[in-house]
Amino acid sequence: MLLLLLLVLSPALVLSLNQEGLYLQRVKLGLDDPDLFLSNWNDRDDTPCSWTGIFCDSVTRSVNSVDLSNANLAGSFPTHLCRLRNLTYLSLVNNSINSSLPLDISTCQNLQHLNLALNLFVGPIPSTLPDIPNLLHLDLTGNNFSGDIPTTFGRFRRLEVLSLVGNLLDGTLPPVLGNISTLKQLNLSYNPFAPSQIPPELGNLTNLEVLWMTDCNLVGQIPVTLGQLKKLTDLDLAVNNLHGRIPVSITELSSVVQIELYNNSLSGGFPTGMSKLKSLRRFDASMNGLGGPIPNELCELPLESLNLYENQFDGILPKSIALSPNLYELRLFSNRLSGELPSDLGKNSPLQWIDVSENKFSGEIPGSLCEKGVLEELLLIYNSFSGRIPENLSKCRSLTRVRLRNNQLSGEIPVGFWGLPHLSLLELMGNSFSGGISKTISGASNLSVLLISKNQFTGAIPDEIGMLKTLVEFSGSDNIFTGPIPATMVYLTQLGRLDLHNNQLSGEIPVGIRSWKNLNELNLADNRISGSIPAEIGSLPVLNYLDLSGNLLNGKIPLELQNLKLNQFNLSNNRLSGELPPLYAKQSYKDSFLGNPGLCGDLVGLCASKTEAKKRGSLWLHGTIFILAGLVLVTGIVLFYFKYRNFKKVKKGIDKSKWILTSFHKLGFSEYEILDCLDEDNVIGAGASGKVYKAVLSNGEAVAVKKLWGVSKKVNENGDTEKGQIPDDGFEAEVETLGKIRHKNIVRLWCCCTTRDCKLLVYEYMPNGSLGDLLHSSKGGLLDWPMRYKIAVDAAEGLSYLHHDCVPPIVHRDVKSNNILLDGEFGAKVADFGVAKAVDSMEKGLKSMSGIAGSCGYIAPEYAYTLRVNEKSDIYSFGVVILELVTGRLPLDPEFGEKDLVKWVCTTLDKKEVDQVIDPKLDSCFTEEICKVLNIGLLCTSPLPINRPSMRRVVKMLQDLSIENRPKTVKKDGKLSPYYYEDISDQGSVV
Repeated sequence: MLLLLLLVLSPALVLSLNQEGLYLQRVKLGLDDPDLFLSNWNDRDDTPCSWTGIFCDSVTRSVNSVDLSNANLAGSFPTHLCRLRNLTYLSLVNNSINSSLPLDISTCQNLQHLNLALNLFVGPIPSTLPDIPNLLHLDLTGNNFSGDIPTTFGRFRRLEVLSLVGNLLDGTLPPVLGNISTLKQLNLSYNPFAPSQIPPELGNLTNLEVLWMTDCNLVGQIPVTLGQLKKLTDLDLAVNNLHGRIPVSITELSSVVQIELYNNSLSGGFPTGMSKLKSLRRFDASMNGLGGPIPNELCELPLESLNLYENQFDGILPKSIALSPNLYELRLFSNRLSGELPSDLGKNSPLQWIDVSENKFSGEIPGSLCEKGVLEELLLIYNSFSGRIPENLSKCRSLTRVRLRNNQLSGEIPVGFWGLPHLSLLELMGNSFSGGISKTISGASNLSVLLISKNQFTGAIPDEIGMLKTLVEFSGSDNIFTGPIPATMVYLTQLGRLDLHNNQLSGEIPVGIRSWKNLNELNLADNRISGSIPAEIGSLPVLNYLDLSGNLLNGKIPLELQNLKLNQFNLSNNRLSGELPPLYAKQSYKDSFLGNPGLCGDLVGLCASKTEAKKRGSLWLHGTIFILAGLVLVTGIVLFYFKYRNFKKVKKGIDKSKWILTSFHKLGFSEYEILDCLDEDNVIGAGASGKVYKAVLSNGEAVAVKKLWGVSKKVNENGDTEKGQIPDDGFEAEVETLGKIRHKNIVRLWCCCTTRDCKLLVYEYMPNGSLGDLLHSSKGGLLDWPMRYKIAVDAAEGLSYLHHDCVPPIVHRDVKSNNILLDGEFGAKVADFGVAKAVDSMEKGLKSMSGIAGSCGYIAPEYAYTLRVNEKSDIYSFGVVILELVTGRLPLDPEFGEKDLVKWVCTTLDKKEVDQVIDPKLDSCFTEEICKVLNIGLLCTSPLPINRPSMRRVVKMLQDLSIENRPKTVKKDGKLSPYYYEDISDQGSVV
């Protein structure tokens, strides 16, 4: 390094490399290059033209382009690049440049293209950028720039593209942007601007083609001047607070292809003249307050996508919507539309997707929906459709998803409908269908979810159902099925849920069900199933829901059932006999065995015995002796206990009279019981703020007691409170937050006890400790994939409750695996709210904190550099937890070098080494689902906060993995559409 420095600083010693090469060597010295991206920048070359990322003019051999994108470089902005006199193109996309952008950036006088997107730049945007006279393209997307858009931007002479998406700009929108007459794209989305109206001056940008202002805190009305933008192809004003009517002038946008107005507060009806928008292909005005009917002229447009869901539409669907020759997608769900679907819908158009769920539609399903033979999705749930499924749909071989749940449909299912070859989801539950399942179901080779519960299906379940090798879920409960469970169902090796309760099934449970290695739920309750319980049920590795109640089962309960880890277990109301397995001979399982008079055990009665009467006499005598001896022993123990307790009180110096109890739930104990349990023998954990005790109460229940000593705010050099000290605001934050939360996935705070110098927090006891302790210890093998998946869902639901259901929303700020606790059934609960903050106390969710709260490896990049925090910071941390569950690795590991878990996973996946990422302790049969959960973790840990899904979205993505295949996600120009049911597999797959 010293030699290189001497060579660079002493040009006389480097005779071969030209001056531009010397400048670039200085750039190299100023950057951290862990991946050796710049390794071939060799000072022995004549020119730098062969170096990675460097491009030269073919004639002059002068550097005119520098592209260092995706190089994993870090450090300050390399100002020496501006000394390259002929440099016209500079890209540093997707690195970790973490400085401010210097004012002298304007010395890059010949730049035409400047792309600094996806870095960690901070501070204000330099006001000198317009001094670069020939700048055409300026992209600062995905950084941490803050403050205002400089008013000097109105002086740009030739700028065509201005992209400031995904920063922390918090000023108002300057009207001077309307002065950049050459502008073709103005992208300002996803910035926390102060409430701003759309400047009417933007109507002067007559060359503008794209106006992208999603989530910019826009208020007021859409200005009529936008109708002057004759070249505009994309108008996106979604996710703002715009109100008023859609202006009539919007119909003058003669070139517009898509209009996105969703998630605002727009009202009134549609403007007249919509038929003039001849180029319009997508129109989305969902999640507003629009009213009135859908105008006929809108339906006559050559739309590719019409999205009007979650409005206040009250009218009927015009028949003219069926006339559109280019309509291939119709999504109108979650409105109040009524009447019948047009009878010719799909007859004149290649309809591929139709979703009118959650409306008030009635009448029959049109038979013409698949007239062109391309219909893929038919989603009509929660309406009042009646009649039969049209016979024509049984010939629609393109169908992949059919959801008809909760209507008033009836009659038999057309024979061919059962066997559609590409169908993956068939949902017919909650109707009045009759008849049986046709044998043609064997042709549905891609079927993975079959939901036909709550109908009037009859007859036997055909043997052909065993040919559906991809079937994951079969729910046929609440019907009138008869006959035995087909023996062929043991061939369904992917089956995860089988629910056939409340039918009239008979015969025995099939032999060979040990092949159901993925089965999570087995519910055969309330049938007429006979025979014995197969012992091989105990070999099903992930089964946690077993209900065989209300049948005619006989014989003994197999001891092998003790191998299961069950959340739901019910064998009641059968004809079982014999001894209970020891594991289940407990009071907590009593209800699982009721109605089996032949069972033996203390819980459900005693076995009759011929020698029973003889035993009673001797038992009475022995009992009397034991009672007398017991009385003597108990008296001695009680006297000793009181003496010992008085001694401990003196030793601990506890004065119970000075404790103040504040309860948040109805308590079955007093503070005195808690204080009596604060012995060193009961310590189960210790942290920076004190110790945690396990207290077993007089009623037999256990609680966890966090004991916090001291009220000092003294912190150590790392910014953490010193051990033995706890600041008042941490205690108050935890009490204030947890005291009013009621959620199954948030740890319950029973009460708190305080004195002048000591504070106690009393929680529900979590017997399986923290996820981090269990996952990263020698016991990590106990957590199989279904259990890890369940933990992820539970924790996600807890965080979703904090973010979306609390008023105001709560940011946890220290999400990590050690703060996710596990109950006796390995249910996960979010804990430790000592640094939690309510969003309204952080100026609507975005405030610069005085110091970093959180734990290394879990802290979001923008938080670490800017100290600004909102819900997206929690989502990043949760993404790290998901990666822990998938990989089994710690967030920071010496094996990673300078990387953390997130960067290690991304780097490994870049090399296509998926197997190296997944925890080898996990069963390979779950690889596909693990990879999909890994995708979710990667989404959550996106370096750009705007790209991270909300916790509510994370919960849905996780839940969708277990219930059905996801449909396709619509994207537009690389942007994820927020429409309908998103498909995480379209957001980048690791498989």
